Amino acid sequence: MMTRRNNGLVTAVQIGLLAWSGTTLAADQVYVANEGADTVSVLDAASLKTLASVRVGKMPHNVQVSPDGKLVWVTNNGEPGQAVDASVHKGMAQGDHAVMETGGAVWAIDSATNEVVAKVPVGMHPAHVVVSPDGRLAYVTNGGDNTVSVIDTTARSLVATISVGQFPHGLRFSPDGKEVYVANLKGGTVSVIDTASQKEVAQVPAGKGPAQTGFTPDGRLAFASLSGENAIAVIDPATRKVIRKVAVGTVPIQLYATPDSRTLLVANQGTRKKPGRTVSMIDLGSFKVAKTVVTGAGAHGVAVDREGRYAYVTNMYANSVSLLDVKNHQVVKTVPVNKTPNGISVTP
Repeated sequence: MMTRRNNGLVTAVQIGLLAWSGTTLAADQVYVANEGADTVSVLDAASLKTLASVRVGKMPHNVQVSPDGKLVWVTNNGEPGQAVDASVHKGMAQGDHAVMETGGAVWAIDSATNEVVAKVPVGMHPAHVVVSPDGRLAYVTNGGDNTVSVIDTTARSLVATISVGQFPHGLRFSPDGKEVYVANLKGGTVSVIDTASQKEVAQVPAGKGPAQTGFTPDGRLAFASLSGENAIAVIDPATRKVIRKVAVGTVPIQLYATPDSRTLLVANQGTRKKPGRTVSMIDLGSFKVAKTVVTGAGAHGVAVDREGRYAYVTNMYANSVSLLDVKNHQVVKTVPVNKTPNGISVTP
């Protein structure tokens, strides 16, 4: 039976859900960046009950738990700066526009106390943050100046700035930690960063509007969500070439591979005028969509627990989070959170 690390207790709601599923959930807490409310919601992973709401900076877009689970990193657009067109950032269709301020910071939340313990200035319009497998470094995309900031997580200070493609957005580490793949939203490419030299060593032509990248845990495949062509680009990391594309729903944004490297989950956001409401589940053996699961309006962020049994999905236009049973291809429950939930991360 799963117990929560902070107090060793299991709630009645958790017991009921665990009895229903016949297994334990792998993670204790889920963190959600609420871009429209300047908060991070902390949810119990089993019941999806809100445990805390942490006030953070301006327009938090993405959130990432460190490998040891002690810190939660969140990107904020931060102090007022130059206005920029944020239409692509929010996954809007061409012709839809919004203005957002740039000049931002990454904040760190202590997961034990839910208090902000560090604020690190980065570049303009920070979007996503990921932490290296060894926990030593955090990488942050800065869409406003086409760079990636590198943060020493111990010193909690900036140690490098790397030039990449046009309007970098999502990024992910390769399983061995040797490379970072960066989705250049307006450049149509994926930048490859060598983590030893802290330099961009390649740009892979991917397609229209790459929003996020990902890898299978076995390192065999890499991916980029193509928000401008409603597809996923499948990349061979060995050759750094796109080997195929898989059609999914409208405006795919975040994606996440299951621990067994067999399934890729893709959140199809759509636009505010025509919201997407689904998660595509791609069979990585056949490279076909095996199942399409309805979650909620504006399905945006997705994260899978370490056992691969459950996925957590933010529905940004519905202001909710859905718990998806990966094996049974169905939503277990959906709960309300704060305004415009975007990025989501699960305790390792």
